[in-house]
Amino acid sequence: MSLLASAPDPLLILILAIGLDGLLGDLPWLFRRLPHPVAAVGTLIGWLDRRLNRRDRSAALRGWLGAAMALGLVAAAAAAGLAVQAVTRTLPWAWLFELFCVVVLLAQRSLFDHVYDVAVALRDNGLEAGRYAVSRLVGRDPASLDRAGVARAAIESLAENFSDAVVAPALAYALFGLPGLFVYKTVNTLDSMVGYRTERHRAFGMVSARLDDLLNLIPARVAALLLALAAPFVPGGRPVAALVTPWRDARHHRSPNSGWPESACAGALGLALGGPRRYPGLVVDEKWMGRGRQDADARDILRALHLFGVGCLLDAGLMVLLLWLKDGLTRL
Repeated sequence: MSLLASAPDPLLILILAIGLDGLLGDLPWLFRRLPHPVAAVGTLIGWLDRRLNRRDRSAALRGWLGAAMALGLVAAAAAAGLAVQAVTRTLPWAWLFELFCVVVLLAQRSLFDHVYDVAVALRDNGLEAGRYAVSRLVGRDPASLDRAGVARAAIESLAENFSDAVVAPALAYALFGLPGLFVYKTVNTLDSMVGYRTERHRAFGMVSARLDDLLNLIPARVAALLLALAAPFVPGGRPVAALVTPWRDARHHRSPNSGWPESACAGALGLALGGPRRYPGLVVDEKWMGRGRQDADARDILRALHLFGVGCLLDAGLMVLLLWLKDGLTRL
């Protein structure tokens, strides 16, 4: 039997997956025909939300039902990850399916492409095109955004999702294998759909939101550090500001985690991010992160993408370092 038939080290699978995701993206040719796993989980969450989170039920009951839903889906995700991993680590060549799962559940290339589309739309086709493109990335009201607001929203989404869609899934898999990755993506999807941002989901989504806060506690800070380390490689990048700004301004964000990569990005690019924002049915009045310009434009989005790209390379380098350290420890 070929040596390649047996499963390689999971960290090596992860490094391969990061490279393949960077090359292939989210495989649109495949997921036009099949449901994407995250979309399938989202469909299930939406169905449970409609069935359980009814307005005729008390807030307390809706909170308990939301907790039961979140914990049940987490348990199911962990069980699915364990089952798949048991197969992929034993059968010849089955590790390729594990590699496929990791590639699909990373989102660095698709995130880059979506944010790049905003930059091109805003630069080449004007404000309305920019608003439409950014509406695919953020939940805030696009009609309330001017050109600078569109640019800032795209950059903030890029920075936040560098943690949520790149660093955190990679760390979850590196530390806990497929069960960790499946659990993380399930919790992240729960938070994005029912996290308590509106009155409807304040009780029902509380546990989902708290779980997401917990799982992103370390990855968000690692992401901020990676962005700071990437800053010297960006035109006009400010590495010192990228290191200092999160410690000063991350707390200005309503999330205990998202402020870290966003404020690191603001410092690195010499921008001010965050501030007052309008979502459907909700106005968030927050302080600014960073002491730079508020008037961001399409060029700043492209600079942010440069920062993101270097950050992704550093994220892959971190996994190589972990593999090297693990190999060294096993030889002791």
